[in-house]
Amino acid sequence: MRTGPGRLIGSGRSADVFEVEGERGWVVRRDRDGWGDASAEAAVMEYVRGHGCPAPAVRAASRTEMVMERLSGPTMLAAFETGEIGAREGGGVLAGLLRALHAVPGRGSGDAGVRVLHLDLHPDNVMLTPDGPKVIDWSNAEDGPPGLDWGMSAVILAQVAVGGEIYAELARETLVAMLDGNGDRVTEEGLAEARVRRAANPTMSAHEVQLLGDAEELIRALLH
Repeated sequence: MRTGPGRLIGSGRSADVFEVEGERGWVVRRDRDGWGDASAEAAVMEYVRGHGCPAPAVRAASRTEMVMERLSGPTMLAAFETGEIGAREGGGVLAGLLRALHAVPGRGSGDAGVRVLHLDLHPDNVMLTPDGPKVIDWSNAEDGPPGLDWGMSAVILAQVAVGGEIYAELARETLVAMLDGNGDRVTEEGLAEARVRRAANPTMSAHEVQLLGDAEELIRALLH
């Protein structure tokens, strides 16, 4: 699939997003360096959308490109910066999105404990649209136990919280709110696996990896 891209409107760690020339409602996301499989990601997005989860619509996809619905509104992270949403509210939104996603049965298993997992759900991957929050970047999605998904989101927030940078306190407050009343969803096995996966993530810096120990300690402290 090749769609003529227009203006570059966004870039992440592994992909660029362009306008679609002459079509205001769609964008092209193009992966860099052959990373990922956009067609597999698109299949997950359409599957969870079919079960009522708030993911962008997909029109077409190949291994490296995806034509997807253009969403309006800020990311949750950008909304934090402007004060449009607070940390406690944001943490509650993340928890609600995880619960909604984990109501979706796994795609290839009859095991009731196997669900669709996002595995990268954090404030910069949630768009606050006029129709409500929508989840983007499904490149890490797979089937598995929900505790792993909760563990991944908790570790991502906790890394920022213990990093001492500009968003540290905001990330901590968001993490507290996400875990509030949901501590039983972060399992011992899920948290351990989340730390291993984050450490092996090739897009993370050495400094980010070094923060994982303190991040896990923070999560455990908040759960007890």
